[in-house]
Amino acid sequence: MTDMDTETAFPLIISVDDHTVEPPTVWQDRLPKKYLDTGPRTVRAPLKEMTFLGGRFKPVMGRPGDDGPLGDWWVYEDLHRPLTRLDTAVGYSRDEIKLEVITYEQMRPGSYDVPARLADMDVNHVQSALCFPTFPRFCGQTFTEAKDRELGLLCVQAYNDWMVEEWCGPAAQGRLIPLTLIPLWDAELAAAEVRRNAARGVRAVAFSEIPPHLGLPSVHTDDWDPFLAACDETGTVVAMHIGSSSRMPSTSADAPPAVGSTITFANCCFSMVDWLMSGKFERFPNLKIMYAEGQIGWIPYILERADVVWEENRGWGGVADKVRRPPSELFAGHVYGCFFDDAFGLRNLDAIGVGNVLYETDYPHSDSTWPKSREVGEAQMGHLDADVVERIVRGNAIELLGLTPDGRWGGTR
Repeated sequence: MTDMDTETAFPLIISVDDHTVEPPTVWQDRLPKKYLDTGPRTVRAPLKEMTFLGGRFKPVMGRPGDDGPLGDWWVYEDLHRPLTRLDTAVGYSRDEIKLEVITYEQMRPGSYDVPARLADMDVNHVQSALCFPTFPRFCGQTFTEAKDRELGLLCVQAYNDWMVEEWCGPAAQGRLIPLTLIPLWDAELAAAEVRRNAARGVRAVAFSEIPPHLGLPSVHTDDWDPFLAACDETGTVVAMHIGSSSRMPSTSADAPPAVGSTITFANCCFSMVDWLMSGKFERFPNLKIMYAEGQIGWIPYILERADVVWEENRGWGGVADKVRRPPSELFAGHVYGCFFDDAFGLRNLDAIGVGNVLYETDYPHSDSTWPKSREVGEAQMGHLDADVVERIVRGNAIELLGLTPDGRWGGTR
């Protein structure tokens, strides 16, 4: 094989980590009438104050008539969560991207509108995209934290119906790949929701990178086994996004966001070691997990260290009876790292595995490489053989997510 050497050689991208900003009517169109006043809905209101320090995002909504910039807010039970420029930053220069509230009119339409999204994908050399949520947060923990669990389950199901039937519906032409949510508070209900969506062709479900941060059991317990069994049986990939534990890595309560932004991979690092030392991959041999926006450059050392610990310390380390193979072998068969900008990781691809790496664009977030994801990929993958680039940019995603040979989601089949 020869190295990629022409502009036309770069394959169409399948992004495994983009985001949707939910339209205001997602839940109002689907919830029973008795829940319309407590279920998720949007209001326009001023911002009273907003901070993002120590990995914690704390917005406070003002009252009508108060001073402060106006923004669109999601209101759900007692929760008030604004749309921010960080939710949808594409189209703005880096210096213009600030922590500020915005309205739907102030965001790029591709954030929430399917035809506009497809047009922006065309601009960015992207064929297909898997999209994580915004208001529910990255694994639906918004509904887990709510008081009314009956309403929470209906909200999860309503989101999934919208995701499959509208966001990834006929207008998307198979180019948008569904990612669904589960009721995190009940593993049996979660298993049922996985199977309900798998029956209509869904092959990916969002989960928390570190569930104990959400007050949930760790993956070292048996509590998640019904959910994991459903994923194992249906070929549903467990997709974990940075921040899906509602806590971004930081060093102190007053650390500026730049500290957390530099070390966002840390949650994925901690999570991956959890999974490798949990014994779950041996109990559920078809289980696959992926880390969205976690990058890949950190993976080789963690695998090296995990293998040393397994080899030398497994007796007293509490894993001898459940982890029967070196963690690096388990990684090779079960774990996928996702990146959008990681030249170092690509220079060390042999230590990670060509088959364990996926590409992403992170549209429409502030870290997104849109509209230059192709150029970034060409610059960082130029030293790789064309068949390797093909696997990273689309082939691995096609196989993992059960897409059609031409890289589209086929729905129920």
